[in-house]
Amino acid sequence: MKFETECVHAGQSPDPTTGAVMTPIYQTATYQQDGLGKPRGYEYSRTGNPTRAALEACLASLEAGEFGLAFASGLAATDTVLRLLQPGDHVLAGNDVYGGTYRLFEQVLRPYGLEFTFVDTTDLAQVGAGLQSNTRLVWLETPTNPLLRVSDISAVSRLVKNTSSTPLVVVDNTFATPFLQRPLELGADLVVHSTTKYLGGHSDVIGGAIVGRDPALRERLAFLQNAVGAIPGPMDCFLILRGIKTLPIRVTRHSENAAALAEVLAAHPAVEQVIYPFHDSHPQAALARRQMAMGGGMISFTLKGGAEAARRVAESTRIFALAESLGGVESLIEVPAVMTHASTASSTLAIDPGLVRLSVGIEHIADLQADLEHALDQLQSSTFAFEKLGLSANNS
Repeated sequence: MKFETECVHAGQSPDPTTGAVMTPIYQTATYQQDGLGKPRGYEYSRTGNPTRAALEACLASLEAGEFGLAFASGLAATDTVLRLLQPGDHVLAGNDVYGGTYRLFEQVLRPYGLEFTFVDTTDLAQVGAGLQSNTRLVWLETPTNPLLRVSDISAVSRLVKNTSSTPLVVVDNTFATPFLQRPLELGADLVVHSTTKYLGGHSDVIGGAIVGRDPALRERLAFLQNAVGAIPGPMDCFLILRGIKTLPIRVTRHSENAAALAEVLAAHPAVEQVIYPFHDSHPQAALARRQMAMGGGMISFTLKGGAEAARRVAESTRIFALAESLGGVESLIEVPAVMTHASTASSTLAIDPGLVRLSVGIEHIADLQADLEHALDQLQSSTFAFEKLGLSANNS
């Protein structure tokens, strides 16, 4: 089946009992057995649930994997992957990762004996230099959050697999979604998602997922999923399945709107730099166009007025809601340094306080453009007024 058809049907079929077209919400904790040791396929909903099973099969199909595992959040999925490791093992990660991932690595897992090194994974030389004899996992975000750097998944995978330690390559594919790139087909071992974002797509559910191909990895991860128990409820699974059905349509609109807004931002005099994977100014634009089908719905940009200008713009939009998260149908704006990435503030991964991140929604492009231009023009006019008085807008 084509991807669009898989989104509607993969892992799902009419309910055999009632003929319900939509996968039912099996809101049950336990299941009657026909005898001792004779379950009808399910025993307890922490271990398995029919609604969750449908979601997991759908996710596996979309990512060209052999198995999918659903979790209560993206961080729960990330934590479960890291539980494959032992104290003393080393993780090589990108130096631009989601703030929650950095917090998990540094503040939760490092005290348990895991080692972490953060490098620019867009630079193969840095990846090669960062590998150690005890490296067991390479963690990639591509595009990264929030600087939208693009790493060559195939090249990193080839490099890593030629080392003696042969660490796992794990790709957080949340920003791109399987509609725009499929890391397993490019050599990665596992894919991780925050299904809260584009897969759910409606800002109404929290979830995560792991997808892979290796049966041995599936066995270990499924054991951890059950033993640790950070699983989604059936209603959450239903909502994510519902969202996936429109994934290609939504991501196409997200990407088209974002590409148009990137051009608007690049032309505005208040903007210092626009960061968008398919924009000609992006340092990995050529790679992004090879590796991804479209540029995605995320844009970051810096303002000439720094942190104060970022605050003013973020608080001045009307359609773009000032909120964390991303990937919903509605447009969001945030300042990562004080919101989603505050955990990196005192580290080498600290984000420029003048950086603004947009999650571009599916609204009409004319309305989104007018909203951004209004906020930027307000900033520009206030800055001009202060300069005429010989003052700085930062002193207001």
